[in-house]
Amino acid sequence: MMRAWILPMVLVLSGSAVATGQFLNGSPAMATALLLAFLVLAGVNSPVIFPRSIGAQEAQRRSAADGRPVVFWRPGCKFCIRLRLRLGRSARRLHWVNIWHDPAGAAAVRTANDGNETVPTVFVAGRPHTNPDPRWVREQLSPSG
Repeated sequence: MMRAWILPMVLVLSGSAVATGQFLNGSPAMATALLLAFLVLAGVNSPVIFPRSIGAQEAQRRSAADGRPVVFWRPGCKFCIRLRLRLGRSARRLHWVNIWHDPAGAAAVRTANDGNETVPTVFVAGRPHTNPDPRWVREQLSPSG
């Protein structure tokens, strides 16, 4: 769990240091803007914006039962963040697997991507799709998808 928070913590600490320097140089407005920017980056790169992750086996079991896609992701991945943000509320309907927390999930991603841990990798009906368009993923959630 700690590994997922390293990047956000580094961003918060860095932002605090940069903002403090700007404040001490007499630029409180710039300090505030920079601190807010770093906090937003930390939030976007934290596990907080992603739905709760489950194990790969559980995700595959649930997907087989309800037909919903399984998304393999990792914190700090800009393509995962893009997918999550563009999916909006519908992201909660997917099954999310953090490959840094689940070795079986990481193995599934490597198998689908020629040995690489390329994320996001979305499994729909057992077939992998690497870095798919968010609109396409949303369509897979529709009853006719």
